[in-house]
Amino acid sequence: MILAIVRFLQSWRRYNRSLAELSQLGDRELADIGISRSDIPSIAWRHAHQ
Repeated sequence: MILAIVRFLQSWRRYNRSLAELSQLGDRELADIGISRSDIPSIAWRHAHQ
């Protein structure tokens, strides 16, 4: 049970960090890597659960 909570918190931190980093990029930079601003939450979520 505690291990599941720890893993969830780790994933949540990775999600928030990825979300913040991607959100700081400009539209041109996002386009260069092939994503749109609306894709950021789903990409951050996938990254958090790898």
